[in-house]
Amino acid sequence: MDDIARRHNEKMKRIKEARDKIMATKTEERGLIMVHTGNGKGKSSSGFGMIMRCIAHGIPCSVVQFIKGGWETGEKMFLRERFAKECRFFVSGEGFTWETQDRDRDVAAAQNGWRIAQEQILDPEIGFVLLDEINIALRYDYLDIDEVVDFLQSRKPPMTHVCLTGRNAKPELLEAADLVTEMTLLKHPFKDGVKAQKGIEF
Repeated sequence: MDDIARRHNEKMKRIKEARDKIMATKTEERGLIMVHTGNGKGKSSSGFGMIMRCIAHGIPCSVVQFIKGGWETGEKMFLRERFAKECRFFVSGEGFTWETQDRDRDVAAAQNGWRIAQEQILDPEIGFVLLDEINIALRYDYLDIDEVVDFLQSRKPPMTHVCLTGRNAKPELLEAADLVTEMTLLKHPFKDGVKAQKGIEF
């Protein structure tokens, strides 16, 4: 073994020993409240990645999709057509707020989505619930942030995971969450005149 390989091997051994010590202290297992927010792309995509993981592990899951109701998204078609038994998929909303141009309808749709979301979270058969774009409904005060946070903190079953996506997550939600990821926008083709494309944005 040459000197470079030997030093590398010794360094990796030290890292593994330190890592093993850290991992030995991580013993708790519980349902998490997760938030994906920020201006960058990938918030919903990451949430649906976890849906795929849950399906692979045999964990029943549910999606409640806010705001995007009018879109024929790939994830909706895929899950409804191929994994309807493994993942329930609910749509609440008729499109982005600038498309509906009717606040009362938007509020009613969001409230209905939240009602469904609570039912899914409380269902003992469901282990993971994705609340896609709920942060937009919260941002526009279609839903009461205190009500949502209180429900998640006091009524969510201990082992149920809930992921909430969308830009502009409110501070109260960030404080209540166990895991928060902010997607940062560095570059996007939309600024160069490229429209939303199948398989990439929806």
